[in-house]
Amino acid sequence: MTAEDRERTIAYVALGSNIDKREHYLQGAIAALNEESGITVTGQSSIYETEPVGYVDQSAFLNMVIQIHTDLSPEALLVTLLAIENRLGRTRDLRWGPRTIDLDLLLYGDHQLTTPDLIIPHPRMHERAFVLVPLSEVLYARQDALFESISAHLEKLEGKEGVILWKKAQ
Repeated sequence: MTAEDRERTIAYVALGSNIDKREHYLQGAIAALNEESGITVTGQSSIYETEPVGYVDQSAFLNMVIQIHTDLSPEALLVTLLAIENRLGRTRDLRWGPRTIDLDLLLYGDHQLTTPDLIIPHPRMHERAFVLVPLSEVLYARQDALFESISAHLEKLEGKEGVILWKKAQ
């Protein structure tokens, strides 16, 4: 079976960076994903600047969400995301600490999955305006059926005023 024969799934990935050339790391991650066999980036949100959550003694983040089409399994996609983080210099010294790049798998089709290494949908995405604002933008642009439920949840979420448009999507 060729890659073209396999079923492709729509997935959504959140990207974040708050070290040095933040936009450079976001764009580097998108380019790396596009270079991977079995992954095509098919949509992206604008870039938003947000204050850190959790460990707050660090620089502001740039955040965005991308839509991909993939024939990788959720577990294989996670392995790929972690490998790209490593290639772009991600270290995990401090929980919620500064990072060159953070890639979080938010949604993978309509799958629900709970393993020791991966939970889909992402377990904290509904608590984070810095995820839901760009996610709702991509869902709206792609006319995805999830847009209504995500934007209804976003309406009730506190802190969305702290998600500031940094660079409009092209």
